[in-house]
Amino acid sequence: MPVNPVSWFELNVADMERAKAFYSAVFQVTLEDMSQDGMAYWCFPMDDGVVGAGGALMQMQGAEPGKGGTTVYFACADCALEESRVAAAGGTVCRPKMAIGEFGFISMVIDTEGNPIGLHSLK
Repeated sequence: MPVNPVSWFELNVADMERAKAFYSAVFQVTLEDMSQDGMAYWCFPMDDGVVGAGGALMQMQGAEPGKGGTTVYFACADCALEESRVAAAGGTVCRPKMAIGEFGFISMVIDTEGNPIGLHSLK
């Protein structure tokens, strides 16, 4: 197994337009439409030259969003900034920014589809 075993992530969504609006607002990014064969698929911006996994929002019949399970953490310069955009974008902050020792800080939020996601920063 590689040192960084996560190479890609997908967040299942029930309402793609609502989910795109949430993630675009919170992270201030433009998602790229890679939809095909009846599956809505919108990718986050990605740079192969830096550490970290790329990912996408995925809407496909039979793959419904869940409550719990694996948590994806999004890298942030200061997770308090992205956290401050969550409620206005239709999400909920579950755990405000908290220190995790030498590993920095995290916030836990719920997106508009009911998926828990983490925000991580070093400051």
